[in-house]
Amino acid sequence: MKVEFTDNSELEEGGTIKENVEPTTEMKSWMVNYVGEKTNPEDDQVTVEMIVETMAKEFPEFLMAIAEENWIRGYHQALEDVTEGERLQRESSLVSSDKEEEVD
Repeated sequence: MKVEFTDNSELEEGGTIKENVEPTTEMKSWMVNYVGEKTNPEDDQVTVEMIVETMAKEFPEFLMAIAEENWIRGYHQALEDVTEGERLQRESSLVSSDKEEEVD
């Protein structure tokens, strides 16, 4: 399965994906060293993006588990937002119709 992104402008602007990773824990140290050896960056800096790309190539199941969880949480939040929006709309309609009745 291959996924292509046609608009990477949001990612290219920066953010976490472009940040250098500092090896502040044992796991980060291992990961930075591993990815650094695989990608051999010119400036010797390993970014989050490099780690994600390496994980996608070598351990896609891990990233898929994270992506699936993220999708489920986002979908659940969207449903909650719709429910709340509908509730607010109903309340607003009731207030508006009560005011109209008072004017009549």
